[in-house]
Amino acid sequence: MAKAKSAYVCAVCSAQLPRWQGQCPQCREWNTLTETVVERSTRRSGPDGRAAKMQKLSALEAREEPRISSSIDEFDRVLGGGLVPGGVVLIGGDPGIGKSTLLLQALSGLASEHPVVYVSGEESGEQVALRARRLQLSPGALQLLTEINLERIIDALTEAAPRVAVIDSIQTLYSENLQSAPGSVGQVRECAAQLTRFAKQSGVTLILVGHVTKDGALAGPRVLEHIVDTVLYFEGDAHSSFRLIRAFKNRFGAVNELGVFAMTERGLKGVSNPSALFLSRHNAEVSGSCVLVTQEGTRPLLVEIQALVDNASNPNPRRLSVGLEPTRLAMLLAVMHRHAGIVCYDQDVFINAVGGVKIAEPAADLAILLAVASSLRDRALPQGLAVFGEVGLAGEIRPAPRGQERLKEAAKLGFKTLIIPRANLPREPIAGIDVYGVDRIEQTLDVVREIGQRG
Repeated sequence: MAKAKSAYVCAVCSAQLPRWQGQCPQCREWNTLTETVVERSTRRSGPDGRAAKMQKLSALEAREEPRISSSIDEFDRVLGGGLVPGGVVLIGGDPGIGKSTLLLQALSGLASEHPVVYVSGEESGEQVALRARRLQLSPGALQLLTEINLERIIDALTEAAPRVAVIDSIQTLYSENLQSAPGSVGQVRECAAQLTRFAKQSGVTLILVGHVTKDGALAGPRVLEHIVDTVLYFEGDAHSSFRLIRAFKNRFGAVNELGVFAMTERGLKGVSNPSALFLSRHNAEVSGSCVLVTQEGTRPLLVEIQALVDNASNPNPRRLSVGLEPTRLAMLLAVMHRHAGIVCYDQDVFINAVGGVKIAEPAADLAILLAVASSLRDRALPQGLAVFGEVGLAGEIRPAPRGQERLKEAAKLGFKTLIIPRANLPREPIAGIDVYGVDRIEQTLDVVREIGQRG
């Protein structure tokens, strides 16, 4: 088989050069040339000589593909219900956070019912076997392939015909069509494209492990995330015993779905009640703490938001946010100053979401403001209080999606009082909880004051 021709393409102006250069001669940009396979000239007919045939969308019969359970409930939740035949999943995370451990557990559970293959490009077969023994797994018919050559891997998968295959990792593979080293932009792009094409044609579910940069993004070209069907990220502190997996892209399920795991001696175990991880159990009332009812995908979660407000030691007060959007904190402090008369321009403000979870939804605004006000006044919020709601620049409290599910989750965990946007008030009262609907930020502070005086 003739070797495919390669060229170096500029990422800025798409100019093609036969050899690598530091500077593109067309656009004069530096370090923009990456090696890629030169596609053959397009033909008017298909591979078998026939022209491509169009179909009417209305004539096609849509059918749901049966999902393949990974044998791990939390992993199935993040995937949207399980693995899809022919789907390509990309999972990334920091080194040592548990990517290989989780996938080895999943394949071991699948091996009893389906043919599965684990392709290891980073570890030897003995190392993988030692991990399986340490986790006390019974891999059974799990097949192992230690190879980094893309063409050989595709040939082996074609012969084995598995239902699910894991590639660990995509950055270690190389194609003979390119001269660049494994892990380069051209190699990662070409290997991912060929593996995706193989998965779609054969119906094999592929799970690709990806490295991440120091900023936490997947290493390699951005097109890597566009090629695959699902992108999963490990979140949380690698030094903690808890791991969070979030879906940032999913063509077959909900986006921002969150799976919570605990790292044990026998691998990652799903956590059935993740809200308990994000709530601190204080022995006494503390200031600067407010419980938020957030929504992660299809699951409502209760997360404790902590704030610390202290006198600034320099003319430029610090605004630090961990687990929440840092740029939104300054805006919320300005809203609180303008519409509630609470001044923080001479204070350092620190915000933290307990448990290492990252919250991006604007419904966390109300919890942030109440935690800041509580820390500034050194006065604890009423016990059993939980809140959610978005705060606008005019000081209004905007509704949040799936308000009824949030209320039910808070009631299930024993919270008796909730302050929510008025538009989210339930049509019928919920037994065991008092719900207060508010329209503005100053009204919210008055309601908190009234609840505190009653309690």
